[in-house]
Amino acid sequence: MNGLTPAGWVLMLASCGFVLVLVTFCFYRVLRSPKAAEHMHAPLDIDTHDKGS
Repeated sequence: MNGLTPAGWVLMLASCGFVLVLVTFCFYRVLRSPKAAEHMHAPLDIDTHDKGS
């Protein structure tokens, strides 16, 4: 066993780099604080047809 060829190293480093960039991008999108205008709220007058007590 001689290890990876240069093409194998390039492919492995490119795929690991792609995964790290994708994970970083997803964490950034999920964890950033949304602006107040981006908050979505349901209207208060929704009739759910619940048979309350």
